[in-house]
Amino acid sequence: MNIKRWIAVLLLAFSSALAAQGNLEIDSPAIAALKGAMQQRHARLAPLYAAGAVGQAADGTIALRDASSVPLAQRGQVNSLIAAENADRLALYREIARANDHPEWEADVRRTFAQRWIDRAQPGWWVQRGGSWVRK
Repeated sequence: MNIKRWIAVLLLAFSSALAAQGNLEIDSPAIAALKGAMQQRHARLAPLYAAGAVGQAADGTIALRDASSVPLAQRGQVNSLIAAENADRLALYREIARANDHPEWEADVRRTFAQRWIDRAQPGWWVQRGGSWVRK
């Protein structure tokens, strides 16, 4: 599943959980830009997920799970890629809450996305559950 569709599915799932409280399928220029950046970056992250180097963390971010699976010469690039993805994820959570005029929802948006990223991770990818890494 491509990242754009994945984000749409996550937004739909989140919106059904909190539909009575707001529009969580909301879009804005900021949200669209974040989704676009994440979609472009996904092509470079997918092989890292598949190799087990990077995993879906329980807090709604991604993490370098196994640095030894990344050649030393590439670790800086991988760390920069992870940092960019995490910055966009955090901004996405904030923008969804803000676009609904409820910035106080940011933590709830993040928790919901964290669970959805894990639930929708592809088989073979690593996810964090209860503080431990497990292969899905």
